[in-house]
Formats: sequence, C-alpha cells, structure tokens
Amino acid sequence: MRIDKLLSDMGLASRKESSAAARRGAITVNGTAVKDASRHIDPERDEVTYLGRRVEYRRYVYIMLNKPEGYVSATEDSRLPVVTELLSEEYRRMELFPVGRLDRDTVGLMLLTNNGPLAHKLLSPKHHVRKKYYFRCIEPLEEGVERRFADRITLADGYECLPAEIVLDPDRRGGVITLTEGKYHQIKRMIAACGSRVTFLERTVFGDISLDGTLARGEWRPLTDAEIASLGG
Repeated sequence: MRIDKLLSDMGLASRKESSAAARRGAITVNGTAVKDASRHIDPERDEVTYLGRRVEYRRYVYIMLNKPEGYVSATEDSRLPVVTELLSEEYRRMELFPVGRLDRDTVGLMLLTNNGPLAHKLLSPKHHVRKKYYFRCIEPLEEGVERRFADRITLADGYECLPAEIVLDPDRRGGVITLTEGKYHQIKRMIAACGSRVTFLERTVFGDISLDGTLARGEWRPLTDAEIASLGG
C-alpha cells in the first residue's frame, strides 16, 4: 500500500497533504524520514508516523453513535443534517456510512462503518439480526397485543410482519419491541395497526450490541474488539 493511500484511508491526510508532509520530513517509516509519499509499505508490518503520530492501520472502522433527533441516516442530504456530520473530521474522511436507517425523529443506537460486505450481511433479511426499540405511544395498547405481535401483525398496506415481541410498561403506553426485520417505519406502522400512535422511539440494541449508556445524544465511540467480533467483523 502507498503511504499516501494509508494516510487517506485512515482519515489523516489527503494525497496532496501527504506529499507536502513527506517533503517536509514529517512522515517516517520504521524511524526513517521518507520524502516520497507514493512509496509502498506494508501497513501490517511497517511502523509509519505522520506529524509525530503513529499511524494505526485499520482496514475497517466501526462506530457506535447515539443518534439524536433531527438527523438523517445518510452520508449527505441537500436539506437536513446527516449523522456523519456528528463524527470528527478524521472519521468523516474515512467515508463511513450508517448500517441501516433510523427515521429522522428516531433516536438511539446507530452503527457506522466502511465495511460494505458486513453491512450488507447485517441488513440482509435472511440473517434475522435482532433489534430492540423502546417506544411510547398516545393511546394505551389493548389486551392481547402481545399475542398479535407474536402471531404476525398485518400492516395497513397488507404486509404481514415476521413474529415479533412486545413487552409493555405498566401503563401500556410504551415498552420494548424486539424485531428481526426493518421495514419502512415498521414500528410506527405496527403500533398504528394496534390503534395507537408512536410519540417516541429509541433503538437500544442491534444484534448483540447495546447502546452505551455513557453516550449522550450525538456522542459516539469506536466499537470494542468484542463488539466487532459479535458482528462478525
């Protein structure tokens, strides 16, 4: 791999910036300054520093974000802020993208990565990745809603959902829903089919990963090695 590609992939510098830094002697490989950023190195074996900082090579990057309300689950939008804008400049340069979508007014756990094959696998219907959401709604849900969720709720457009689980709060105006699919506005439509309307929705679990309770809305952190392994990354 070329040095300038390494620095670009790690979000540290553009190729032009890498070339200028090399000419200034600000890039070293195994302790020796290099003047040509197009030089090929082995990122797994060679020790590279840029502006005095050791460059840690990671082919793929994984981020947990506590998505706030009002952000679009995309990398760009002509009218609204997107979730990638919440990341630092270094991570924005890595061309990360959200794994799946949350509605603009839905908050909570969102994963971002640059691992396209893994993201595709996690979103594939045949893998049935578990997702949990906490919700609140206007009208209390009637008795028997738990059985309706388990027996496949039919939405207004005729779509029959896969079996799901709902555990209600004592007031029956909220609770936790567990799904293994992710159709457009699915939870809102499921609750609507049960005669109420969602007023708050937060994703709390994706696969075996739970939202880090120390992250405030809009905050993020890299996934731990154990969390990455749980995704198959």
